[in-house]
Amino acid sequence: MKLYIGADHRGFSLKESLKVWLTDEGYEVEDCGAHVLDPDDDFPDMSLAVADRVAAEPGSLGIVICGSAGGVTIAANKVKGIRCVAALAVADVIHNRKHDDANVLAIASDFAELSDAKAWVRAFCTTPYAAEPRFERRLAKIAARER
Repeated sequence: MKLYIGADHRGFSLKESLKVWLTDEGYEVEDCGAHVLDPDDDFPDMSLAVADRVAAEPGSLGIVICGSAGGVTIAANKVKGIRCVAALAVADVIHNRKHDDANVLAIASDFAELSDAKAWVRAFCTTPYAAEPRFERRLAKIAARER
């Protein structure tokens, strides 16, 4: 599975740690930035880069990180076909993958330990979408709105 990851300056350290861990776990990871720690960077740049790549490559997943997870979630969800959710707990990550086919996970670096982030990402990457008729119906309504 291809994973795209991106973070602003507040999420940079967590991104770098997750990138190493994910690679060790056998995932193909592409870093969409920031590539250097720059306190003046802007989260939309990285979040939109991840979202654009995930939207262009069905079956791929994305991870976006900023201090609160709010900004990267808002930015990613502006891209057609993206369903970005913020991680709060393993249970909600599983729910959002299974019921909503979430394809980008947002992490709040100011409120997450590395161990939490790893657990959320593991759940995100290993939980399949259930594709039940009610979920398909709901996603079709969202897709119709995007058109």
